[in-house]
Amino acid sequence: MAKKHYMVVIRTWGLRSLFHALIPILVVGLVFATVCITKKNGRILEEELMLSSNCNVFDGKWVFNNVSYPLYSEKQCTYMSDQLACEKFGRKDLSYQNLRWQPNHCDLPRFNATALLEMLRGKRLVFVGDSLNRGQWVSMVCLVESVIPPALKSMHNNGSLITFKATEYNASIEFYWAPLLVESNSDDPVNHRLPDRIVRVRAIEKHARHWTDADILVFNSYLWWKRPKMKILWGSFGSLDGIYKEVEMLRSYEMALNTWSDWLEIHVNRSKTQMFFVSMSPTHFWGDEWGLSEQQNCYNETEPITKEGYWGRGSNPKMMNIVEATLDELRVRGLNVQILNITQLSEYRKEGHPSIHRKQWDELTEDQVSNPSSYADCIHWCLPGVPDTWNELLYAHVFS
Repeated sequence: MAKKHYMVVIRTWGLRSLFHALIPILVVGLVFATVCITKKNGRILEEELMLSSNCNVFDGKWVFNNVSYPLYSEKQCTYMSDQLACEKFGRKDLSYQNLRWQPNHCDLPRFNATALLEMLRGKRLVFVGDSLNRGQWVSMVCLVESVIPPALKSMHNNGSLITFKATEYNASIEFYWAPLLVESNSDDPVNHRLPDRIVRVRAIEKHARHWTDADILVFNSYLWWKRPKMKILWGSFGSLDGIYKEVEMLRSYEMALNTWSDWLEIHVNRSKTQMFFVSMSPTHFWGDEWGLSEQQNCYNETEPITKEGYWGRGSNPKMMNIVEATLDELRVRGLNVQILNITQLSEYRKEGHPSIHRKQWDELTEDQVSNPSSYADCIHWCLPGVPDTWNELLYAHVFS
């Protein structure tokens, strides 16, 4: 098969954002030392993780590679989610699995599942957020579980917390459902799609007590805030004296992130815990953005966007500015949370969504069956696919 190259140039949401995206890279220099790891049976793995000091790993292009990618098989991943298993649910074109992210001035280290599990020996890696963060967690589990014998791995579901356990390593890779980070009436991991969304922007302990002793924390919170106003509750759910007020979304988001950052400052062990905030995951709902009609979306798309600097209107730079300001303030207070800037590289991947190729939780109507694009999922991502690249970037930063 002829080798394809998708030449794509990255664009950030402004010079200030680019500067902050480069801070952890420039400070650390992204010179990854050789990690010599000795396993229980005496085997030694040497993981060469070398990147040049001037490399921005978020600046690059998508390159077709059907030799080394995908990094795992959808069918062979024990814990694959039906929401993300596009091949299982009828997708025939699988080229979305063969795209590799290539930084312009360096190479990402190849993901080594055994090296990561050794690094996680006796530790917790916890993803906290919404279903997009859950997709990244599923990707991470699929990336590592193939090197673990069936008897030495398990999955445990305890309400909002789902834990994958690698027994031999005493390591866990977990997902905690908190789509707005703070407490809300959407906190049930199953029944959370409510028309009247209510948020307690000053309350986080209900969730955060489950993260307290984590060694690596990966947060996201974006999609569930996307509405003009949020209904804020001062008081507790079920209390007769609670005060409700509709607050402009950006202000509500800022208040919630301030609560989250205050909790981190007080409770996180700075000498132990690495923290990351994943930037917004783009959607592809409006085909007019890449030359089709506005009524079309990601349905039937099989190629990435190649328009230089493409940025969809579903992504909100103002929200990321609030995230950056919050993390700037945390740095002043001596706490470092790194941004994983996955937005621009994911913007190009209009073909990477499940579209209609996923389990449908509700029975389709006649109108939907006759118009498939009406129920296409242009939010989440097929696996193997784009979230694997997010985890390759996380992997590179964890080992830095």
